[in-house]
Amino acid sequence: MEPRERWLAVLNHEKPDRVPMDYRATGEATEKLLKYMGLDNLSQVFEKLHIDPIVTVGPKYVGPPIPPDKDVYGIGYENTDYGTGHYRNAVHHPLAEFNSVEEIEDNYEWPSFDWYDYSEIPEQIKGKEHLVIRGGGSEPFATYKWLRGVEQGYMDFYEHPDIMHYCLGKLYDLCCEQTRRTYEAIPGKIIWTWVAEDVGTQESLLVSLDHIEEFFVPHMKRMTDIVHEGGGYAFHHSDGAVRDNLPNMVEKVGIDVLDPVQWRCKGMEREGLARDFGDRLVFHGAMDNQFTLVKGSVEDVRREVEDNIRILGANNGYILGPCHNIQVVSPPENIVAMYEAGYELGQM
Repeated sequence: MEPRERWLAVLNHEKPDRVPMDYRATGEATEKLLKYMGLDNLSQVFEKLHIDPIVTVGPKYVGPPIPPDKDVYGIGYENTDYGTGHYRNAVHHPLAEFNSVEEIEDNYEWPSFDWYDYSEIPEQIKGKEHLVIRGGGSEPFATYKWLRGVEQGYMDFYEHPDIMHYCLGKLYDLCCEQTRRTYEAIPGKIIWTWVAEDVGTQESLLVSLDHIEEFFVPHMKRMTDIVHEGGGYAFHHSDGAVRDNLPNMVEKVGIDVLDPVQWRCKGMEREGLARDFGDRLVFHGAMDNQFTLVKGSVEDVRREVEDNIRILGANNGYILGPCHNIQVVSPPENIVAMYEAGYELGQM
């Protein structure tokens, strides 16, 4: 099968030729893997390890100039060094000083739908139609926390629910319209779209079910409906222990795929997820990169691949990959072992 055919088979709970495999990693981890394998680029890695390439499509930004240390929302960033690499950390929160919707309306300009040009999207998939095509997507609460400041963002559930409702409405409006126009640019070509909101810790939900249902669910349902209308599949991302929220996501939002399946977190045991949701969800990820990929042996990695395929793939509903970006601390031999085992053991 071509990658597109393979993913579509699994997304429909049909039998593929083998288990699909996905890759995500930090730049530092990728550089380390390339050096270990003696290769020049990720395309060579994907070919050698039988990883299915993903093509991400999107519009070109044509709006007002954006300073290099900011994004389209005016959030300011700086690089934070963590010893073996760096990440961008939000340090300027443009809505932090406001205490009412009226203040925001008077002093802040939201990005416009028309700041983006969708005409180049067809060219982005030219010659790549056989690959896995991803486009659109949403994770507005992450943006909201950076607009308001992370601590204030969580406090707003209680202190300023009106501000949160207003801002999330604006953010989801933009995400929904961008996703709709992206699908319209290449009808029938996009396979999947992120419908994300991170709501879990290692032990429990970070946001209450009541707040999820009030602030997130109606908007996420809007996004999922757009994805389904375009012929795509909604990939719901949330790290951590999110078992209690899955009925919301499945029954009220209509997600198709759960990512990243951090099965070591409380309540996220693979057997329970497969038993309770395996007929309605595809599982994406699930290779543990807090312990197994970082501290485990090659045999530990192979054993986890085998378990994941057996448990999560019981209904032809598993896409193998790490349960978060592979970090530079993961030995490259473990990364190679993961994909070699996936290819060997995932033959259907």
